[in-house]
Amino acid sequence: MVFAHAAARVTPRALSWANLGQFASAYNPPDPTNGANNAQSTLRLFGQPESAVRVTLYRDNHAWCPYCQKTWLWLEEKQVAYRIRKVTMFCYGDKEGWYKKLVPSGMLPAVEIDGKLITESDVIIGALERTFGALGARLADISAHRQLERRLFGAWCGWLCESSSAMAERAAQAQFERSLAALETELGLRPGPWLLGGDAPSTSDLIFVPYVERMCASLFYYKGYSLRAADERPHLARWFDALEERPSYCGTQADAHTHCHDLPPQMGGCFASGTLLQAECARLVDFGPYDGAALPDTGLPEPATSRAEAVYRVVRHREALVRANPCAEATLLD
Repeated sequence: MVFAHAAARVTPRALSWANLGQFASAYNPPDPTNGANNAQSTLRLFGQPESAVRVTLYRDNHAWCPYCQKTWLWLEEKQVAYRIRKVTMFCYGDKEGWYKKLVPSGMLPAVEIDGKLITESDVIIGALERTFGALGARLADISAHRQLERRLFGAWCGWLCESSSAMAERAAQAQFERSLAALETELGLRPGPWLLGGDAPSTSDLIFVPYVERMCASLFYYKGYSLRAADERPHLARWFDALEERPSYCGTQADAHTHCHDLPPQMGGCFASGTLLQAECARLVDFGPYDGAALPDTGLPEPATSRAEAVYRVVRHREALVRANPCAEATLLD
């Protein structure tokens, strides 16, 4: 921020595009093709030649779709070379015509493997396993974990997405906590942070990631509930911490503010409990401060390059920002 001083009063002055460009030039974006996982990527090779690509992943534009995230994570952990094409989710706009010709239902995700189109995330992962091998146990062999994930998902929906009396709210929370306790128990059965043990996450872990990440953010915001509390759920907290050590996951991870505001259109509504604690948690997500450890979305420190990256992104989309701004005098913006 640049400040113009007038008498005893200090007023902020907006940076010019030239000023922003100077700041943006200090940021060196990562290699989107062979570097760490990045939501901006359209091609992932992991050091392989482009001729090795046999898979195209069709996912949503903004990396908000949980089922896309599951498939995306699987490809990253397995380091299968793939292309990415991005599509609008139904709840955020009209589906692209080219995609509806390819997938008439418009559903996401979809993949092409050697030219064969496949939809539905579990079916996709099964096909990827048959083509490239399993990531830990095969999907068909982890039915207990798949069932637990669905129970946890259903209990979360029952608590988050239904407006109810205080008594019903307590009952819904209790139902959710029973399923969450079952996951905590499963995570504590083996050494290390992963559901099947070992040095890396398996498909068992990946099927939980998308919605548990969203549960963590949404329940904090709408219910004042801290899912990631290490004193109450140490195994789950350890699991989250281990995920955040993996660039494959961090490239897909969203912040609490994004989840809390992109979920209502996806879920058909999210209902706040209305307690003082819930209101304070929502205020914290919406207005900060963001430099402490109170938010539930990550245990990682803010990257040293975060501000430079933000400016870089703004400058990169300069024309679109100017075009979309409602100000009638374009010269004021450009």
